Amino acid sequence: MGLGPAPYWAYVWSGGAVLARYLSERPDIVAGRRVLDHGCGSGLVAIAAARAGATVLATDIDPLARAATGLNAIANDVFVTVIAPGDPMPLPDLVLAGDVFYDQKAARESLAALERYHAAGAKVLIGDPGRRDLPLHRLMPVATYDVPEFAASAGSEIPAVVYALQP
Repeated sequence: MGLGPAPYWAYVWSGGAVLARYLSERPDIVAGRRVLDHGCGSGLVAIAAARAGATVLATDIDPLARAATGLNAIANDVFVTVIAPGDPMPLPDLVLAGDVFYDQKAARESLAALERYHAAGAKVLIGDPGRRDLPLHRLMPVATYDVPEFAASAGSEIPAVVYALQP
């Protein structure tokens, strides 16, 4: 009996890749700040933020993704505090959300959560390649990069954008 396909969070998705690249080129965005990686998947964005000097919290609805994030942070010699959704935490200065608008339900729930952080005073940056359920009317593009996408052919890249959530 095979193990089946790897879980969706086990791949580098373009939204996370674009956020990680943006942070690697602009570490001043997160250095010295308290950052939350919302929908952390395997931890790529959280690790990039920690490497850039942020104090990082990471959360995901999938407990295996949270476990992978913790292990990947250790493997990359950075500290990331992994929390379950709804766990108490201090208000972050910045919320990073890569690839959280992958379907209508996830988009609705993610936008509601991100709006709550934004209303409480946190800046929100979103990484996405332009999926159908992305709320473009609420977003301002900040940066665009060509990044790897696991669903694309090997070695190819697709354009993805870092957006700032607007009121």
